[in-house]
Amino acid sequence: MKLQTLGISIFIIAFGIFIATLGMNDFRLTEQTFSEKVKPEHQEVLKKEIAPMFDKTYSGPFGFSTSIKSAINRINDEYDKQQAWDKKIFDEYEITLSKASASGLLVEKRGLFLWLIFGLAIVGALLYILPDLQQLAGIKNNRIFQHPATSRKWLGIGIGTFLILFYIALYKFPHWIINWILLVDPLSEFTNGNPASRWYLYGLLYTISVAVMGIRMLIKYRHSKYQIIRTISVIFFQTVFAFMIPEILTKLNLPSADLKNMFPLDYSFFFDYRINEKIQAGTFGIFLFVWGIVLFVVGVPILTYFFGKRWYCSWVCGCGGLAETLGDPFRQLSDKSTKAWKIERYLIHGVLVFAILMTAGVLYTYFTGSYNIGFISTEQLKGWYGFYIGFLFSGVVGTGFYPLMGNRVWCRFGCPLAAYLGIVQRFKSRFRITTNGGQCISCGNCSTYCEQGIDVRAYAQKGQDIVRASCVGCGICSAVCPRGVLNLENASTGTRVMVAPEVLLGNEMKK
Repeated sequence: MKLQTLGISIFIIAFGIFIATLGMNDFRLTEQTFSEKVKPEHQEVLKKEIAPMFDKTYSGPFGFSTSIKSAINRINDEYDKQQAWDKKIFDEYEITLSKASASGLLVEKRGLFLWLIFGLAIVGALLYILPDLQQLAGIKNNRIFQHPATSRKWLGIGIGTFLILFYIALYKFPHWIINWILLVDPLSEFTNGNPASRWYLYGLLYTISVAVMGIRMLIKYRHSKYQIIRTISVIFFQTVFAFMIPEILTKLNLPSADLKNMFPLDYSFFFDYRINEKIQAGTFGIFLFVWGIVLFVVGVPILTYFFGKRWYCSWVCGCGGLAETLGDPFRQLSDKSTKAWKIERYLIHGVLVFAILMTAGVLYTYFTGSYNIGFISTEQLKGWYGFYIGFLFSGVVGTGFYPLMGNRVWCRFGCPLAAYLGIVQRFKSRFRITTNGGQCISCGNCSTYCEQGIDVRAYAQKGQDIVRASCVGCGICSAVCPRGVLNLENASTGTRVMVAPEVLLGNEMKK
């Protein structure tokens, strides 16, 4: 307990320093910096809007970066009115110019701050996690519905609030966290040769979270070989495929790509700039394009047939990896009601249809050059999907609501790829979770720990196989079962027990 208390204290110090860096530095934009960082085609129109900022010192990043962002928004709003979408400014000059105009303690000592913040945070987290090795292996159920972090109480609400605010800033107001982006510049320059972007910051935080909380998973579920291998897998795919390989490709001046990510989860896969980028990259770019198409057209049906959707959702996917590691303490908060299940079915398949329609519109524009299909603008359709699904659903709700609705909110209710995988798993897959109802003691561990909101105990008591489109095959229900009732198996689709077998009672048992 003393080590854990020390660990919490160290982590809080690191987090406090992290928050304090938000307001550091002074900012002063010069005409020379403007000329060096802004593309020639944007200089004339942007200079008219931000010329009053030249040689003016701002104490703190908020007013400085917001002024630049507001100028870009005014320009783009005018282009929207003219339907001149090809002229819009998509470059994040509010970040580029802010970083180039910054001066102060954080700029001078950013390497120190980087290691101080991330080093202390990791050490503090490990000091809190590692003492659990002294306990006997197995699930303890220690106050998961009473702890203030895991029972929708003040600490959990605080964690959720921070995650929500972080995602809002990351997606919509990245200029508010400019100092955090500036902070990780040394690492970005080392890994890909370029200054950090907001997505580099996000990827770094994401990868560290999966790795550190993955260690917690390895300790907590060390009695299960399946969980150990699965946790190592999600750490590996996040660290290597989602983070390191894209950075290496960038350093080699090749298109950055997460080779495990695919359409429709990667909803921008068929956007014009992504297609053009791959074509311009030559052979390697064509390979990436073909690989992405083959993966979701051929790979998904074949792999899901043999292994169920667990091959991706629980072993490979970055969203699933974060949910299984960082989100594990909140898995018991998933709603198990029939009402939630009905909402889930309509919502997740609705998002899949939305993704397909949006992509069809994007491809229509790419091949025809027309931005309108009847009265619908394909640019608006793309914007709606990006805002409502890419930002609000998968980001703000999908992660920020971990402490309120459980760790698989996005995977369960919104992920279009999970919907696609689930359809294959439900109707044409060898995967199922078998049950031995005669051994069930109705402890409820399985249902409590099911992150997908499945009432596993009800299946077990009826001796019915669990064959659900939503099941991600994480295997936690089996790991927490004290009687070995549940087993993850692959077999012929015809042998799955889809309907509960008849239960004989009383004198009927003698017949």
